[in-house]
Amino acid sequence: MGLFTGTTKAGGSAEIKKYNTEYRQLLIDGEIIEAGFAVNRDTFLFTNRRLVMVNVQGLSGRKIEYLSIPYNRITKFSIETGASFDPDAELMLWIGGETIPMEKKFTKEVNVYELQKVLASHVLSAI
Repeated sequence: MGLFTGTTKAGGSAEIKKYNTEYRQLLIDGEIIEAGFAVNRDTFLFTNRRLVMVNVQGLSGRKIEYLSIPYNRITKFSIETGASFDPDAELMLWIGGETIPMEKKFTKEVNVYELQKVLASHVLSAI
């Protein structure tokens, strides 16, 4: 699956509406999901306040981690694109004072340039 984006003004696309319904119990008053994407079993949600990483764990998928990262805590980030022999890509996030980044791998179905654009718009506006 690739990146799904929506707008906050018109309520967004069908995918964004689905994310806002499916994950509404995670959202605070006034918070909406503006963009989201799924990679394998994991989901990345960009709200108007934070990045939420939904990590499905285990074979059964019953254990789920919801990691919330306020945009103002992301100090830097990078994407690494794959070569022709390795089309996968990576996202690296440095959070707070951490020296080792959080790493996430993506398949070629995810447009990492669009991901970087959404992340940059949120992180840079939080400065």
